[in-house]
Amino acid sequence: MLCLLLLLPTLASASQIRIKDLVEFDGVRGNDLVGYGLVVGLNGTGDGLRNAPFTEEIMTNILERLGVNITGEQMRPKNVAAVFVTATLPPFARAGGTVDVTISAIGDASSLLGGTLVMTPLNAADGEIYAVAQGTVIAGGVAAEGDAGSVVKGVPTSGVIPSGARVEREIDFDFSSLTNMRLALREPDFTTAGRIEQAINSSYGRRVALMLDAGTVQVDIERTNQISPAHALSQIENISVQPERKARVVVDQRSGTIVMGEDVRISRVAVSQGGLTLRVTEEPLVVQPNPFADGETVVVPRTEAEIDEDPGIGLAEVPSGTSLSEVIAGLNALGVAPRDMIDILKSIKAAGALHAEFVVR
Repeated sequence: MLCLLLLLPTLASASQIRIKDLVEFDGVRGNDLVGYGLVVGLNGTGDGLRNAPFTEEIMTNILERLGVNITGEQMRPKNVAAVFVTATLPPFARAGGTVDVTISAIGDASSLLGGTLVMTPLNAADGEIYAVAQGTVIAGGVAAEGDAGSVVKGVPTSGVIPSGARVEREIDFDFSSLTNMRLALREPDFTTAGRIEQAINSSYGRRVALMLDAGTVQVDIERTNQISPAHALSQIENISVQPERKARVVVDQRSGTIVMGEDVRISRVAVSQGGLTLRVTEEPLVVQPNPFADGETVVVPRTEAEIDEDPGIGLAEVPSGTSLSEVIAGLNALGVAPRDMIDILKSIKAAGALHAEFVVR
């Protein structure tokens, strides 16, 4: 197991971060789009139409829209696949612009490699069509198979089309008429919000921003005396502030990763850790009767059990105010395994001595 310990340096907390990297501007966001389409031109890796009847249905609809009447015909091609097409319409996207799309198979197709997405309308949550996607799919993997086996690398049933959708409809948003703008902090914190308010007001020399709560700072666009809201926000987003973050420890038990900040502190506590290993080995013994004797072969079970107890690190006292980085350094010097280190941290948190948010993934 790999134990990766990332300690934020002392200068990290004192660094100045731009406001644009700390907040989201209210109303300036993307919109999710989704569509249902067909990928053609596959090399025999498409849907089995017997198992995916919806593929045949959409293929029939497309051909009929193109003037091809196939009513009553039996089609069993293996070079088509039904897919979901997803994309995000960025803010201020204009008609004629392009966006990337993601293609995902929904039938039993084994690969989308080399396929071409047929023109697919993309709808937003309101049911309106905002973009149309079409193009060659770049699959994210490769698959090969023979008579007795197969091998798959990556995910060949999913792919992307860079700039594969063209924007057909714009989202109505009169940004130039705004008189107030709310800045939403990505990580709500009263101290950080207060510093953002102070930094904006100091930049303009008058009260322009007002902290509403831990996650919101309101900006009076009119008091900035800028010619438009866009000019005002272009200046505000480049103002630098020093954010304040919570003390946090993040643990990933699957990989043995531990990530922590320098503000984490531990109260006075005693720690003792030891390991117990139980080994059970089965060595069955086969007993056979003598030659020409009236008997049968019998398997006699033989079990060996062994218990090993690791003396561990003993009982160690951690003084009050010790940083978590110092505790981890000491445990590393004692050769504590990554999983044992995670268990120790959880026990210290349960004892109320770890003063930080403890996140386990």
